Amino acid sequence: MLLTITYTGNDTQDIGYLLYKNPYRAQEFRMKMGTVYAFYPEVSDERTTFALLLELDPIDLAKGREDSGEAGLFAYVNDRPYVTSSFMSKALASVLGKAMSRKCDKRQELADSRMDLEARLTMLPVRGNKEILRQMFEPLGYEVTYETFPIDETFPEWGESPYVNLTLKGRVRLSDLLNQLYVLIPVSDMQKHYYVSEDEIEKLADHGGEWIKSHPYREMIVRRYFPKTKSYARKFNELIGIGVDGESSVNEPEDISGFEPLDTIRLETVRDEVLRMNAASVIDIGCGEGKLLSLLLQDRGIAKLAGADVSLSALDKAKKRLGYDELKLNGDSRLELFQGSLLYKDSRFEHYDCACLVEVVEHIDEARLPEFEKVLFGYAIPRTVILTTPNREYNKNYEYIGEDSLRHSDHRFEWTRAEFRAWTEHICEEYGYSVEIKGIGEKDDRGMSPTQMGVFRK
Repeated sequence: MLLTITYTGNDTQDIGYLLYKNPYRAQEFRMKMGTVYAFYPEVSDERTTFALLLELDPIDLAKGREDSGEAGLFAYVNDRPYVTSSFMSKALASVLGKAMSRKCDKRQELADSRMDLEARLTMLPVRGNKEILRQMFEPLGYEVTYETFPIDETFPEWGESPYVNLTLKGRVRLSDLLNQLYVLIPVSDMQKHYYVSEDEIEKLADHGGEWIKSHPYREMIVRRYFPKTKSYARKFNELIGIGVDGESSVNEPEDISGFEPLDTIRLETVRDEVLRMNAASVIDIGCGEGKLLSLLLQDRGIAKLAGADVSLSALDKAKKRLGYDELKLNGDSRLELFQGSLLYKDSRFEHYDCACLVEVVEHIDEARLPEFEKVLFGYAIPRTVILTTPNREYNKNYEYIGEDSLRHSDHRFEWTRAEFRAWTEHICEEYGYSVEIKGIGEKDDRGMSPTQMGVFRK
């Protein structure tokens, strides 16, 4: 991933004082996530370009090194080593921290002044409509242009790639540019490579408190910066003096949490469905961090619970969430957790009254769905299967997705309502089940819900 910053004017090599980087010496910085190279490909009195090149080691990321948020199979098949993501934000803070603070021992007057700067970011991921780049940067005084690419030139019907080469031009302070990039790179991507804790609220305030407060698209920026944590977004607004009395601004959406409320509603709906059928044994396949299992453990009427996931990292988090080791020490044998894949026949999936698959099927390649179907409905044969998956038609309600995009970068497909119904009917005919289809989540003006649920009964 590459960032270049070009300064045009007089004595432009003086930008080296602000960056604390000698224009005539390349530097290398070793970080846990990889290596950062700082150098100047162009130096003159009238035009000087500084470059920050970040090289990540995909093997190190796959091994789950500290600072890597990926886990399981996704760690081996992802775009993180090759795109400008939150790793670049961390490199900015680590290598150019003094420049971001607007302090310069030798040229403080230059650090305080506006300069003719041009920044270029290569392969920046943009979740949703690419015009959000203009919404984010133009109010800050930049001229915004970006270069797009087809996903595959051989198959133009596949549409545009979600990555762009972004160019920003403006007369701005260097420190402002660096801090705005630090914040808005992950806002564009809507992902971070690390676990987001409450510390992130202070980080956002330090790097963007003042300019975000007056930004016309402040709500969108904060929402995308904290896409899954509603409370953090509210606390940030309070910290910068907005909404401290519990009132939102006029244009603020009622729900700024991204997917968190829907996730809660979805899990509670599945839990209620399990309890309604009085299932004595339940397996959550693709259990992730154990959120559904945590709800089901509260019901002592369920005598046997199991969770399976392909990701060992997710299972470790589930063990901590559920107090798995403590349960075993106390002799509670109701719960079992194990690694497993629904693409392979596994006797451990068998003999359960109910199997739950919450937002799992869309992560499977469509070409491998017949294997998944046979393992679940042909071999495991639970009495009831509760399966949820996104309704693709609802995506147009999300400003950062759009009807022609998927909700998550790891989704292989998403079904429309008609496609989901056709698949459920195929399952019923092939494996001897009946099905009831329900919607989960708040309906839009077309009467559609964001999640569709199929309850299969043998």
